[in-house]
Amino acid sequence: MDLLHLFKLQKELDERILKEHNLEPKKLLKEKTLALLVEIGELANETRCFKYWSTRSSSERDVILEEYVDGFHFILSVGIDLGVDKNFLFYKCAHANKTTVQTFLDVYARVIRFHDQPSITNYIELFTSYLRLGQALDFSQEDIERAYLAKNEVNHQRQTQGY
Repeated sequence: MDLLHLFKLQKELDERILKEHNLEPKKLLKEKTLALLVEIGELANETRCFKYWSTRSSSERDVILEEYVDGFHFILSVGIDLGVDKNFLFYKCAHANKTTVQTFLDVYARVIRFHDQPSITNYIELFTSYLRLGQALDFSQEDIERAYLAKNEVNHQRQTQGY
């Protein structure tokens, strides 16, 4: 996955949104963090991994992947605000031997830790846990990048249409 390219694309989208909505970037960290938590919840809902009381199966893989990259957009955006997009080193994260539910809970905990103490270290831990979630959902880096590129295009179209 070419993370530097994805950071660049996200930065272009963020700058467009900031300009078109007259916003200041440094004042949006709380909103982005809450948006990320909401997107993670929507993703969990589509997987249905926690719905022990239900026999219905999860949503289609493409729907789950789209929800995953919605969260990925906000993670990249937060990283840009921290300045990590300039020299972010990507390393393969080892697949943790956890259930999908445990992995979701780990991501939530990392988001809250980052919210309470926004630092590069906590950001990298959050980013890594989100990548592990993608692994737990059986998404390859190529799947994530392809879906991100498609959704980024949709997000630009939405801005053009006054979303």
